[in-house]
Amino acid sequence: MKKNTIITIVIVVAIIIILALVMRSPAKIATTDLGTDTTNSTDANSTTNPNTSNTVSTSTSASNSQTNTSQTISDQYGTATVIGHSVAGRPINAYTYLSTQAGSTGSKEILFVGGIHGGYEWNTVLVAYQLMNYLKANSSTIPANLRVTVIPVLNPDGLYEVVGTTTGNFSASNVSSDSTTVTAGRFNGNNVDLNRNFDCDWQTSGKWQSKTVSGGSAAFSEPESMAIKGYVETNKPVAVVVWYSAAGGVYASNCHDGVSADTKALMNNFAGGSGYPASDNFDSYATTGDLTNWLAKIGTPAVSVLLTNHTDTEWTRNLAGIKALLIYLMGQ
Repeated sequence: MKKNTIITIVIVVAIIIILALVMRSPAKIATTDLGTDTTNSTDANSTTNPNTSNTVSTSTSASNSQTNTSQTISDQYGTATVIGHSVAGRPINAYTYLSTQAGSTGSKEILFVGGIHGGYEWNTVLVAYQLMNYLKANSSTIPANLRVTVIPVLNPDGLYEVVGTTTGNFSASNVSSDSTTVTAGRFNGNNVDLNRNFDCDWQTSGKWQSKTVSGGSAAFSEPESMAIKGYVETNKPVAVVVWYSAAGGVYASNCHDGVSADTKALMNNFAGGSGYPASDNFDSYATTGDLTNWLAKIGTPAVSVLLTNHTDTEWTRNLAGIKALLIYLMGQ
């Protein structure tokens, strides 16, 4: 009897253990199915750029589910911040230069922009790189109260289409001989004219000479436009110069409020130094969604400098205009 009792107790205990294991098994399976797999996890706020050894810090905005990245690079031209990326994912770099004079503050920024029309206006990219080389070699000439930022290529996809690179390491011999390719290089990867994508008189379709071009699906619909918008709103430059080609002149900006006194001073100083003619308005044809006019709309003094043709940088006269601007801004 005693033996039978022991056997019964052993059986009961075994049944209890089996039932306990059965009860726990579904919970474990549910946890495995619904939980996070940590066997191959990485830091959610850090990603490595596959093209460089730099680490890119990222943050995600819960309101719009967009990921904003910032990255600093150094190359032969100096140190740059990656302010955004093109449709094809190419970086848009902003190089900043400070004076080496004792007591320099760099409290005010002047911004120069090239390559908004990519490879179609490839000489605007080269003149921007010439400025960068000059500033790196002659930083003592920068007024102590200024910092100079250069975005040499706002439309890297369009530049690559025509010259096969997105940097200043090219010459006229690298430019495509096919006129259709060169014209296509004016636009970004979505076939949008970036200088019709800003918020002043924006329209879905814009004009370029006698042609109809895309202004995008909305103002700032393009990543390149958003990149410079974010940069300007964050850094608040006191003056902006945007290079184009080709008409040979310095043009003021406005968005139906007239030309501001500060913008007129920029125009007159650059024109006076460079010898380009100055004009309050670009009236060769109607433009919508223009970058400098949007800058005027938000209160940022800005001028367009149009090189005389599509091949020359006219560096000597542009440098003279730049120096005149720096001297003017030094006293402001």
